[in-house]
Amino acid sequence: MTSNPVTRVLVLNGPNLGRLGSREPEVYGSGNLSDLEALLVASVPSGVEIDLRQTNDEAELIDWLHEAVDSASPVVLNPAAFTHYSYGLRDAAALVTKAGLPLVEVHITNPHTRESFRHDSVISGVATGVIAGFGFDSYRLAVDHILRSAR
Repeated sequence: MTSNPVTRVLVLNGPNLGRLGSREPEVYGSGNLSDLEALLVASVPSGVEIDLRQTNDEAELIDWLHEAVDSASPVVLNPAAFTHYSYGLRDAAALVTKAGLPLVEVHITNPHTRESFRHDSVISGVATGVIAGFGFDSYRLAVDHILRSAR
C-alpha cells in the first residue's frame, strides 16, 4: 500500500456506465455519473481530488491504469462488462497493485445475485479488494478504504 498522503483518487468506469440514471434504473438506480462524482467529492477531505472518468473503450481504460502507475495514483475501478473477460485490463490492473498502489474493484450491484456469466471476475484476483452490491456507496466505501490505508 501507499504510505504517502493521497491527493488524487482515480475513479475509473467501464462500458455503459455513462448511461447510469437511464440504463435499467431498477437495477443500477436513478443516479448518474455526475451524482456519483458529487457524492464522492463531498465524502473526501479538502485537498483530495476525485478524478472520475468513464469510457466504453477498453484501450482507454488500460491507458488510464498505466497513468495511475506513472502518477502513483490509487484506483477505484468499476470495469463493468470488462470484468468478466478482459485479460488486457487484468494485466493493467496488476501493474497498479504490483506498483504498491491500491486498486479496489467496485460494482454497483452484487454480481453474484445476477446472471451466472457475471459471477466471474478476471480483475478480482489482482485487485486489493472488491466491494459490490451497495450502489454508489460501493465507490464511497472504496475511496474511504484508500484514504484510511494511506495514513
